[in-house]
Amino acid sequence: MKIKETKIRELYDLSHTIAGEYLEQYEFPWEILPHIGEIIRELGKKLPEEEYEYRDGDVWIHKSVKVAPTASITGPAIIGKDTEIRQCAFIRGSALVGEGAVVGNSTELKNVILFDKVQVPHYNYVGDSVLGYKAHMGAGSITSNVRSDKALVKVHGEDQDMETGLKKFGAMLGDEVEVGCGSVLNPGTVIGKNTNIYPLSSVRGCVDKDSIYKKQGEVAEKY
Repeated sequence: MKIKETKIRELYDLSHTIAGEYLEQYEFPWEILPHIGEIIRELGKKLPEEEYEYRDGDVWIHKSVKVAPTASITGPAIIGKDTEIRQCAFIRGSALVGEGAVVGNSTELKNVILFDKVQVPHYNYVGDSVLGYKAHMGAGSITSNVRSDKALVKVHGEDQDMETGLKKFGAMLGDEVEVGCGSVLNPGTVIGKNTNIYPLSSVRGCVDKDSIYKKQGEVAEKY
């Protein structure tokens, strides 16, 4: 995947998130990461009071949402219509969760945008990331959002590297990406639309859309 293919318009259908108008202001999706908290607060103030329950700490939860009693939600956060927050989910701030999403048991979210119908259903960690429409992370798969040497994260495209200026940057998953169980998405990973990642993968850099990622250096086209 070339750097131009990591742009927002290449990865996402912006009609599937209430943050679409904000994402449109940027060229690359990771550029929105430092602003997610303030965007949530701006959006929250516009949400219809008859549909959303407001909780202290700038948390807005649609009245149709199922929240397990053991779940923890810290603001700023918006939880969209018909979403399910399961047992022991830990939403620890700056999380925009779209409609019809699933945040599963012992899953942790931090500084993320989840588009509509995203599923992170079984002990996942998703931090400093954007997950596109219907993206799914298998059980135990995580986004690693800080390099081991603590250096700033780069995006490694096929044609060039791009500096992001970010110390914390997990993964950008395009629409309908499937991540296999037990996989690690290393800092700065970008995965194109409609791509499948094999279970137990360690993914680095950028993966083309409409692909099957088997291991580093072995990626097949779907069609």
